[in-house]
Amino acid sequence: MTPRVSIVIPAYDEGERIVPVLDRLFESIALDCEILVVVDAPEDATAAVIDSYPVDEPRLRCVVNTYGCGPANALRFGIHAAAAPCVVVTMADGSDDPRQIDDLARLVDRGVVVAAASRYMPGGQQVGGPWLKGLLSRVAGRSLFLLARIGTRDATNSFKAYSTQFVRDVGVHSRAGFEIGLELTAKARRLRLPVAEIPTIWLDRQAGDSNFKLVRWIPKYVRWYRFAFGPRLEPEELRARAAPGGNGR
Repeated sequence: MTPRVSIVIPAYDEGERIVPVLDRLFESIALDCEILVVVDAPEDATAAVIDSYPVDEPRLRCVVNTYGCGPANALRFGIHAAAAPCVVVTMADGSDDPRQIDDLARLVDRGVVVAAASRYMPGGQQVGGPWLKGLLSRVAGRSLFLLARIGTRDATNSFKAYSTQFVRDVGVHSRAGFEIGLELTAKARRLRLPVAEIPTIWLDRQAGDSNFKLVRWIPKYVRWYRFAFGPRLEPEELRARAAPGGNGR
């Protein structure tokens, strides 16, 4: 049977740390689902843990990304491999609340193309994490919500649900970090398609090191921040402007 939701988790050498994250996912999700853990190589420490996951769980798969290294390519690959009409991106570090996946997916069922878990709307919260990263994210989200009317106060958060068909129609042009969440939200805004949000409480990872590279990825975020502003585009025009070499607006 086709699952209702595909959950894509990019992972890099998480190893045993991913086990409690998977346990919480399976405890929390009521909808028929598949969980795709995406690694860059079969030798990644996460792959062996997935293969030996202690529960016989047919919904869980480890897939090897062939699009190139890095989180953006892992997410592109995972979304391409998804079987469900809705795909949810969540992190392998346990920072996201899996109890909200069903609610996010149901928003997509109702016609939203991007459903965001928002740290910055009433009822949301960010606990821990680098101060500068949090400040930049909050300022970007608030300004996009007020000035570009992007539909969420937390456009930069990776924890989102998408219409799989929408993502395949507009394409993913990010090739670096986790800016894919901002990219797809900006594209939805330029197409004037519906975006919604629900509050979430984000907790900084408790073990291991973050793979987020703030200084290196800021220019990528700035590109999609700017792209969110502008008149409505048709799908063909959007793909041309968003592609490398396009005018970016």
